[in-house]
Amino acid sequence: MTSTTADSKAALRRDALARRSAIEAGARAAFSLRLAQEGLRLARLWRPRIVSVFHPMRDEPDTLPLLTALADEGFATALPVVIGRGSPLAFRLWRPGDPTRAGAMSIREPLATAPVVDPDLLFVPLACFDRRGHRIGYGAGYYDRTLTHLRAMKPVHAAGVAYGVCEIAAVPYETHDQSLDAIVTEQETILFNEQ
Repeated sequence: MTSTTADSKAALRRDALARRSAIEAGARAAFSLRLAQEGLRLARLWRPRIVSVFHPMRDEPDTLPLLTALADEGFATALPVVIGRGSPLAFRLWRPGDPTRAGAMSIREPLATAPVVDPDLLFVPLACFDRRGHRIGYGAGYYDRTLTHLRAMKPVHAAGVAYGVCEIAAVPYETHDQSLDAIVTEQETILFNEQ
């Protein structure tokens, strides 16, 4: 990544996260319910064996209703686990109500005794996105590495989860960046690469 691209992504990330943090509590709660409905619809469409959903932190959208809806529908659900900087994420089976522990960056993750799995559908956090299916994450590259790794083994869908205020005109896209198959916002679900 060139320093110009990195600087551009950092500025776009900072601006989008500031817009996201200004969203009111009522709008956040409404989105978590919509996310559960739309996420379940995507899972029914793509029929994954295992679905990974990130555990929310800071002011990310609340994904716990989505995890509950997926588990209630019979989908195997997993949470991501940070193994180390520069490595792809690992995934461990987890259902709502199972214990978690604080992992890297204080992100909640399943206990080390939970089975390791490779999901077929990932709900992905992001700072901002565009209408071409590109995203800017938090800058460490975990999901780009992870999607590259998983997609080399099998077909894998990735759905971004974001508030509409995080949309930008164009994400600076590089060859190592992995595209999304969908974005779920509080206003709409955008499908890319429809099959």
